[in-house]
Amino acid sequence: MKRNLLLISNSTNRGENYLGWCTDMIKDFCQRHNVKRVLFVPFAGVSLAEGGLEASYNAYEAKVKAVYATFGVELYSIHHEEFPIQAVAQAECVAVGGGNTFHLVRELHRQGLMKAISERAMAGMPYMGWSAGSNVAGPTLCTTNDMPIVFPESFDCMNLVPFQINPHYTDFFDPKHGGETRDDRLKEYIMVNPDMYVAGIREATALSLEKGQLKLIGRPNKMKVFKSNIANTKEYALEDDIMFLMK
Repeated sequence: MKRNLLLISNSTNRGENYLGWCTDMIKDFCQRHNVKRVLFVPFAGVSLAEGGLEASYNAYEAKVKAVYATFGVELYSIHHEEFPIQAVAQAECVAVGGGNTFHLVRELHRQGLMKAISERAMAGMPYMGWSAGSNVAGPTLCTTNDMPIVFPESFDCMNLVPFQINPHYTDFFDPKHGGETRDDRLKEYIMVNPDMYVAGIREATALSLEKGQLKLIGRPNKMKVFKSNIANTKEYALEDDIMFLMK
């Protein structure tokens, strides 16, 4: 199991700087793997600037680049690369940012990058993502929280882990809201996909897969795992063994 993954639930906590809560986590991940340059995938960022997608990608790159610069890592975006598949082949590390998962998946498939990144990450290249970037590390995008603003050619994703991920998971229930909760939506998924686990990772937590060990890391917010039916739904703390998700 060569994979080196850092799958972060969210980029921003209320009242904190962008990537503020997880900057040290990202820094440590880069240092452990001797990463000096990170290839960034901005395709989920479709609402960061006026002026179309190019401007949005540029704004996203600048925002993330400023954070990585604070710990001496150079970040460069794939949307500037003339040959993006070659850029992935030569990358030390890939980081995939959050935003709209449907648009991200469409672009990854359209440009041949879903397979390219997956193959490199499965071979051990460090991969990190947050929000949509974590969601696409699973088998499909089916447990995203996002609106389908575009149609990807496939819902299939990188399959770097064999379970579905639901970033930003919350079981908050607003008594003034009469619609479905997050749990309701995820239970719909496991009803029709009874063999698949879904890991609901709360804000300020992440999943780490290094040296063959899957761990929940971050602040002490429990992860909720869904499978088959409500009786199999269980919460797991930072110190709990969650390796069963890799089977």
